[in-house]
Amino acid sequence: MLRWTVIFVILAIVAAVFGFGGIAAGAASIAKVLFFIFLVLFVLSLIFGKKLRA
Repeated sequence: MLRWTVIFVILAIVAAVFGFGGIAAGAASIAKVLFFIFLVLFVLSLIFGKKLRA
């Protein structure tokens, strides 16, 4: 689960770079939303992953 979250965070960051840089202005809002969603999922995966292993 953590692996998938990391992959999606990286994809969201790449989309954000293109969106924020003006290359794909229409995708900027989507990239922002994806970035924050997957950032939250990444943090939750870190927290719950450590709790389950302990």
